[in-house]
Amino acid sequence: MIRVDILDSSPIFTRGLEQILTAEGIRVMGTRTSPAQEWAWFVDVLIVDLDALDESRAVGYVAEMAKVHEVVILADDVRATDTAALIRAGASGVLSKRGSPAALVDSIRAVAAGATVTCQPVPDEDAEERAPDQTRNCLSAREEQVLRQISRGLTHGQVARRLGISPHTVDTYVKRIRSKLGVGNKAELTRAAVLRGMTSPAAAGLPDDRAG
Repeated sequence: MIRVDILDSSPIFTRGLEQILTAEGIRVMGTRTSPAQEWAWFVDVLIVDLDALDESRAVGYVAEMAKVHEVVILADDVRATDTAALIRAGASGVLSKRGSPAALVDSIRAVAAGATVTCQPVPDEDAEERAPDQTRNCLSAREEQVLRQISRGLTHGQVARRLGISPHTVDTYVKRIRSKLGVGNKAELTRAAVLRGMTSPAAAGLPDDRAG
């Protein structure tokens, strides 16, 4: 069983998150509203609301916590968050608080298993008109690897050989990616990879709409 501790500035959000995680078999060992409060030591993942931290001390706090636990950061606005700095400090995940509960649970499980995950906003002109769940979908590090290879025209068998996994496992990852991104065929997967900045239109065999 995965054990977590939650630091969040909003008791209402914390309560809802606790209910979601508990329903998915993730045990919440403790909750806090301030970093000054003592956290539960015997946990697998610390879930930290970025708004609960002093901006000037956030990176240092994450670095200290990451020495002992896996750390997942929750942010209201992933676009405005210096994700790279938090990952360098030791965070295993930077996720949108506006993402879907299923994506959050999947990400926490992935982090507990040793992966690094981030919510990447889709950088296209229509992003502002879409629902948050559609513009900020979380893929695990392995799912991103699979999507990147698929977008470059590799078959499932070729992806399996390149990543050292079975074709069945690739099929499973592709199903998860389609579900999270709300896409269907390979062309849509490829476009999603391009929009997320995982590959260039040329590498994916697509025309570059930005040219000219």
